[in-house]
Amino acid sequence: MVDLHVHSTCSDGTFTPEELVDYAIQKGLTAFALTDHDTVNGLDRAIRYAEELRQAQAASPVISSRNDAAARLPVSSVPDSDVPRVPEIIPGIELSTEYKGKDIHMVGLFIDYRQPEFAHYLEDFIRSRENRNEKMCALLREHDIDITYEALLAEFPGAVITRAHFARYLLSHGYIQSMKEAFDRYVGDHCPCFVPREKVTPAQAVELILGAGGVPVLAHPILYHMSDDRLDTLVAELKKIGLVGIEAIYSTYNTAEERQIRGLASKYNLQISGGSDFHGANKPKIDLGTGWGKLYVPDEVLENLRPEKK
Repeated sequence: MVDLHVHSTCSDGTFTPEELVDYAIQKGLTAFALTDHDTVNGLDRAIRYAEELRQAQAASPVISSRNDAAARLPVSSVPDSDVPRVPEIIPGIELSTEYKGKDIHMVGLFIDYRQPEFAHYLEDFIRSRENRNEKMCALLREHDIDITYEALLAEFPGAVITRAHFARYLLSHGYIQSMKEAFDRYVGDHCPCFVPREKVTPAQAVELILGAGGVPVLAHPILYHMSDDRLDTLVAELKKIGLVGIEAIYSTYNTAEERQIRGLASKYNLQISGGSDFHGANKPKIDLGTGWGKLYVPDEVLENLRPEKK
């Protein structure tokens, strides 16, 4: 079982990259893709930690996780099939884009995240996000909320600040009673403290991912609430420029929705992708690997998405 859509504290998740590795071991995942929003800051950490665990497992009869999230991992005195497997870490990202007024997300898998052009783009993108966040802080202060961008960064060190961080800040400082209230009153779309930011198009995101040697996947298309014709048009446009996959297995899909996206995949000869969109405590009902409890993404989904299979 794999999970190809996962977030860490480097964007808006609540598990560190290392804790995600530990938790994936507990959940029995063979692989997961770390796909933080518009950042690759957690990839080195997750990949390095997983390799440390593999080396320790090979060298010692018992290895211990660095974090409390996982129990000790027995290595000897059990059949090989029972040895906890350290998962493969797929280097990924989730890019925010805009298409005809809709917020569309593109997942990139197997990206060369150290490629200079790709890194340069992310630096520009982060600067744009920072400018937006500064403006949102100013608007929140106009609504009698004591907040600065510096305070946000101090509360969430190392994270790319998203609206989820604004919501958690407001909640922890007593301005609201729930995360939902923050989006309903302050930072949701069309709310008084929301500031849109510059976004690339889905087509540009596909080209960027392909340029970094990655596999572009249209994330959770059901969530965009498009008409069938409009979604079909988007998928057709992206396929022409190199879209490889579409997220047909997802935590919130019902049977009919999964069938619909699988139908689009078949129509446009796209690979199936799938993931939980795990965010830890920021989406408490969605678990790693299993989503709301019934999600299952088989290993063959990952194998079919590998770049050499394109």
